[in-house]
Amino acid sequence: MDKFLAALALVMVIEGVLPFLSPGTMRNYMAQMVQMDDRTLRITGLVSMLVGLGLLYLVK
Repeated sequence: MDKFLAALALVMVIEGVLPFLSPGTMRNYMAQMVQMDDRTLRITGLVSMLVGLGLLYLVK
């Protein structure tokens, strides 16, 4: 459970970097995401998960 919480905390830190460093860029990305259709968002999410799993496999 400790490792899960550490991983969750790390995700939150990483996801907070872009809005902290460049809020305007983050706003632009969010505006582009709103205009995407559901299929594109799902494929993007799937690719992101697969890349994350691949990196996790390489680290472990």
